[in-house]
Amino acid sequence: MTGGSNRKSTDGDFTEPYTAKYISIRVSVNPSFASTESITLPIEAVIFDLDGTIAHFNLDFKTLRAEVRGYLMRIGVPASVLNVNESIFEMLAKTEIFVKNSSKPAISFEEVRSQAMAIAEKYEMEAASTTSLLPGANETLKELKRMNLKIGLCTINNEKAANYILKRFKIEDFFQIVVARDRVKYVKPHTEQLEVALKGLGASTQTAVIVGDSVRDMQSAKELKAIAVGLPTGVSKMEQLMNNGANYIITSLSDLPTLIKKMNEV
Repeated sequence: MTGGSNRKSTDGDFTEPYTAKYISIRVSVNPSFASTESITLPIEAVIFDLDGTIAHFNLDFKTLRAEVRGYLMRIGVPASVLNVNESIFEMLAKTEIFVKNSSKPAISFEEVRSQAMAIAEKYEMEAASTTSLLPGANETLKELKRMNLKIGLCTINNEKAANYILKRFKIEDFFQIVVARDRVKYVKPHTEQLEVALKGLGASTQTAVIVGDSVRDMQSAKELKAIAVGLPTGVSKMEQLMNNGANYIITSLSDLPTLIKKMNEV
């Protein structure tokens, strides 16, 4: 899509020239994307994040991080290098460096990672039992399936919790592949999860849309040169999503099929 179009007002009239084309009231193009190369290939695949995009986890991140940090300190990782506001993956990255630099490590990093993930899984399974679908999730998935699109899921949660949620809400059949953190060495914003999903779907980056609510989703999509669609549901604000690579912003999942149809018209 290109820039230089007129801006559409809420009553449907076009007003002054604007750098970004507004597809609907709730779907907008990142102005920095408006001047890039136009999309020429039809969209054939959509890869979703889970937490904050398809479902809302009631996960106690603060307590989870504190418990993992406490465990890492007990095995000898200095408290000074572990920030309680960091994700558990950031803590583990620092722990891996610490273990590698230790002359006589008392424990292997793989064992450390396994223990930390076991702590995380406990909290994630508790959250999975009380989670809820985001508004429009079921209807959007049905419409994407009617559009014959390939659908995948990439989540930094564990596979057991992810599959529990999909089965609980009877939406597992929509997804042709689910790539949880258990299936890869590196999670988002590293591109490995998306690469595994794309390969499983038999889709290319040029024909894939990545939908997520966090900066890490946008960063990984941008790195792969896939089309990044941000959903500002709370984890990251609209500006943060756009600054980290979002090509489009939608405020509701229900707008996604319309957006894809518009992209395929170009």
